[in-house]
Amino acid sequence: MQKFYYSESFSCFLNQDAESILGSLSGQNEFDLTLEQRDAWNQEITIMKKVVGSLGTDGSIIFEYTIPRLGKRVDVILLLEGIVFTIEFKVGAKDFLVNDKEQVWDYALDLKNFHEESRDRVIVPILVATEAPETECQTEPGFFSYYDDQVYYPLFSNSETLLPLIKNVLLSEPGHTPIETHEWIFSRYNPTPTIIQAASALYMNHSVEDITKHEADKAGIDTCTQLILNIIRQSKELHQKSICFVTGVPGAGKTLVGLNVAIQQEQGDLAVYLSGNGPLVKVLTEALARDKVKKEKAAGRRCTKTEAERQVSRFIQIIHRYRDNMLAKLKVPIVDSTIEIDPQKVSKAAHSNAAEVENVAIFDEAQRMWDMRHLSAWLSRKKGLANFPMSEGEFLIWSLDQHKDWATIVCLVGGGQEINSGEGGIGLWIQALNETFPDWQVYISDKLTDKEYAEGSVEELLKGNPNVHMERNLHLAVSQRSYRAETLSLWVHQLLDLDIQAARNTYADIKDRYPIVLTRDLSKAKQWLREHARGSERYGMLVSSKAFRLKPLAIDIRTQADIVPWFLNPITDIRSSLFLEDVATEFDIQGLELDWTCLVWDGDFRYDPKQNCWQHFNFRSDRWQNINQPEGRAYQLNAYRVLLTRARQGMVICIPEGNADDATRLPDYYDPTFEYFKQLGIEEI
Repeated sequence: MQKFYYSESFSCFLNQDAESILGSLSGQNEFDLTLEQRDAWNQEITIMKKVVGSLGTDGSIIFEYTIPRLGKRVDVILLLEGIVFTIEFKVGAKDFLVNDKEQVWDYALDLKNFHEESRDRVIVPILVATEAPETECQTEPGFFSYYDDQVYYPLFSNSETLLPLIKNVLLSEPGHTPIETHEWIFSRYNPTPTIIQAASALYMNHSVEDITKHEADKAGIDTCTQLILNIIRQSKELHQKSICFVTGVPGAGKTLVGLNVAIQQEQGDLAVYLSGNGPLVKVLTEALARDKVKKEKAAGRRCTKTEAERQVSRFIQIIHRYRDNMLAKLKVPIVDSTIEIDPQKVSKAAHSNAAEVENVAIFDEAQRMWDMRHLSAWLSRKKGLANFPMSEGEFLIWSLDQHKDWATIVCLVGGGQEINSGEGGIGLWIQALNETFPDWQVYISDKLTDKEYAEGSVEELLKGNPNVHMERNLHLAVSQRSYRAETLSLWVHQLLDLDIQAARNTYADIKDRYPIVLTRDLSKAKQWLREHARGSERYGMLVSSKAFRLKPLAIDIRTQADIVPWFLNPITDIRSSLFLEDVATEFDIQGLELDWTCLVWDGDFRYDPKQNCWQHFNFRSDRWQNINQPEGRAYQLNAYRVLLTRARQGMVICIPEGNADDATRLPDYYDPTFEYFKQLGIEEI
């Protein structure tokens, strides 16, 4: 998308006739110019000429300035006396709607948080309902208020009150450094979108450079994406099979890399993004389908929701569907631990190349694939397929290996994130490559050898493989989730490792940019969320999947949230996360994120001050029981790692007080954990 449709100094704007300005806007327009849009621009030009003519000549006006993360444009921006005015017009409107208020507020917040030249500026969002009654408008300083980041609450105006409103803001905000227009317009834009926003922007034909954060060393999402696309291109040209392992800190953008590759490849050779994370696939599919319908409607084309969902599902799928399609082609029963294609189950034309149609497959959360024992038992029990001889990772490589020409697999790998029994980690993939597919080219990040991946055994596993290529740009080092605290994942690591002093130091470093607070009162926690969220920022409550004794707080994890409306629907929907009734667990939220979270901590994971260790519990019938298996303890630790890293802007941790009269909720189950967090210096509310 272009940066803007029109930009001029006040003096040039005033000297141009309205028709030539409209011509400039129309010439830059990406879509067919509708009569409604033409009339809206004409009225905006007329109103702004009247406003600008009374403000002097020392300023700049910009029409249709791009907000890449949101995939939208601001109607008008004024750069005046060092202040950024973002103005959203609703031509012909008589009312100030909540959604419109959120829209203009989102624009202002986006500029403040992500636009380099706006970071230290006062930003004033104004919603103009041109026909609104004057009694509903805000022109006097008594209406003006803003957060400590100097972003005003949205102000309301009609076409006549806009000028006095801007004048009063200028009187209230004297002495700001002037803005250099060219520098502001072409400022670096460093957004860190949610995965839903990022996927939507990519699907709406933005480039990854438009919507992601860039580091000085370029070891970021765009560099990683380009490297993978080059590997795919080379594999096709040389008729090779290749596999890439992408690593990264929590929230670094691994999923975004996968989606970007899938979307870009869809334009040529087919690619599919596959995830075993059901909630992630559901939410992304729904979000992109909604976007598709809106986009087609805006362009004057008809597109049903079903059609949109079908188009999205071409390149985003649940991994089990892909796996089951391949399983359906096998000869049964399996003899001598050998799997092969049954020629009776595929067409003659397909028999020589019986793989699925995509030459490129991206597997998200590849570390969560099942080992052979769990997969074989499940297939025998659920599918009647006995004696299956492969792990899930090995079978997926085998599936792509059926291509006779070339294939590329992209494995997106999270360290320390296995949260289900039977998840074998990345070692099973590498073992399969060594033993069954020695001709595949293997591209790994230089961090894949760290201990959090395959228990640090990757280097040893790959030692004898001559086709291994080390690529440092396959590692994403910076969290994109929390743009206010890129060291959040470090703090969570120190917290869970019980490194108290290190965690205190890290918390002290991030608390001003990324607020983390503590409470024992759930109602206070909910109020804190509501007070901190602005515009369309999302918030919600998270709990562990083992948090069975939060029922007295009206939290029952046995009642599962409907995850699509939980993530996507407005506060008016009782199923929405914003309604603060339904909660999400680590299984619902992994791979997704909110702006603000409340993590409600139960007695399943407790701090023991005497031994300085974590205690792990399951709730059975009427009592808590110790989790003794190391594997089970690791899964629970990782569950809390996921829950603690889902907030982009800040979180409140609520640890209940317990109840001395309830043997399942004794204060001793909660107090030591609360005191542990207090030791870290976390503020109590």
